[in-house]
Amino acid sequence: MKLIVGLGNPGIQYERTRHNVGFRCVDKLANKMHFTWSWRGKAMVAIGLIDTEKVILVKPLTYMNKSGEAVSELLRWYKLPPEDMRVIYDDLDLPLGTIRLRTKGSAGGHNGLDNIIHHLHTNQFPRLRVGIGRPTHHRPETIQYVLSIPPLEERIQLETAEERVVEFTPLIAGSDLSRAMNIINTNPEAQHPAEEKR
Repeated sequence: MKLIVGLGNPGIQYERTRHNVGFRCVDKLANKMHFTWSWRGKAMVAIGLIDTEKVILVKPLTYMNKSGEAVSELLRWYKLPPEDMRVIYDDLDLPLGTIRLRTKGSAGGHNGLDNIIHHLHTNQFPRLRVGIGRPTHHRPETIQYVLSIPPLEERIQLETAEERVVEFTPLIAGSDLSRAMNIINTNPEAQHPAEEKR
């Protein structure tokens, strides 16, 4: 069983912002797999099977900076270790639309991930980063940037990346993370899960 956490902020005003990439990914996955969302503690969860793996999709409702409160509560409830969790979130340090899988590491300045690490007392859990790019000097400051809705061209690139995350989820949820990293990180544009099945 795997906990797949998409990070974001609840509320219609945040739905289309750069910071809500994680929420949109798990929403798209739930829609594709026909999973139903329900309340569980401080989060929304949707439970089902992906291939043969039972997965619990999660959207923390604590707001981004307190994501660890909801995540730690759910890991205790389902009796899962942190390594059975996958976190999907936006990353300023990756080019727009790029996705990268890591098995562990620091928060890299992301407040939601930092709060999860704080509450779990470990950074030893896999995470999937979706690049949103950094604001240039012509753009607003970082906080305003991540909480704003990108222009159409950028939205299209983000939506493409989100769809790739959905396609890669069976790999991410599996136990062979080395293989998943080789496929996702080498060339995310060319290495499509569909090609792996041939």
